Amino acid sequence: MRHTPKRWRTRWILALALAMPTIPALANERLLDETLSAEQSQAALQARIDAADENTRADIKALRQKQAELRQLTAYNRDMAPRLDQQAATLDDREAALDALGDTREALPGMLHDLVKRLRQWVEADLPFLKQERMARVDSLESLLANAEVSYGEALERVLAAWRTELDYGRELDAWRGLLDAASPSGRPTMSSSGSMPSGESTSAGEPLSQEVDYLRVGRVGLYYLTPDGREGGVWKTTAMDWEPLDSNERAEVDKGLRIAHDQRAPELLTLPVSQPISANALASGEQTDEDSRSGEEGET
Repeated sequence: MRHTPKRWRTRWILALALAMPTIPALANERLLDETLSAEQSQAALQARIDAADENTRADIKALRQKQAELRQLTAYNRDMAPRLDQQAATLDDREAALDALGDTREALPGMLHDLVKRLRQWVEADLPFLKQERMARVDSLESLLANAEVSYGEALERVLAAWRTELDYGRELDAWRGLLDAASPSGRPTMSSSGSMPSGESTSAGEPLSQEVDYLRVGRVGLYYLTPDGREGGVWKTTAMDWEPLDSNERAEVDKGLRIAHDQRAPELLTLPVSQPISANALASGEQTDEDSRSGEEGET
């Protein structure tokens, strides 16, 4: 009974002795695990740092690119500012034009009819050349305006073309051969309105009703005729709506003008009486006007 405690104490000491070598091994293994964990944490941290550096470099590069683009856009906006202002003004003008378009469309039919009416009055009061052709043009315009299938745009184009044709007559030197009536209410020859009566047709007295003459037109300033033999000639007077005889010198000038118109003579000045009354503006420039007397005009052809 006395040896029992001693025996147990011996067994505990032996057990402790056997367990002592395992304690350092366990400590080393734990230290190794902690070291590996620390290295892994360090590697992960370094990877995050490297990734952050890459992101930072990418952000810096993107920032520099954006700054360059900003400078380009600033310069572009500075250059475009005047153009944008001009375009804004143009848009304002177009908006104003569109606002007035409705009024223009409403006024266009009346304007077209007025233009054709004024054209007819002009042709009727003008020198009597190409009268049938010009009046037929006016008649066609009136028929055009009465046609509901024709657009106002087409009608306006046709009307303006007719006006341009009439205006072109004022810049032409023209010559042609035609018929002239032998008698008028004033006792002087007049141009046949139709120009279709054959030469040599006789009246009841056996006298010829018309004769063939050469016409010369100097724009809208003068209209003249000359017989083929050059012995008779006349100038059309719009105030009297009749022909007035020319003297020998004036007939020579008409003959000169006919040769110029037919490219048989070099252009030069012509001294001839005018057919149309000269306006007050012409008076201010020193030209002579006398509707009841002959007035000279020098015009370069």
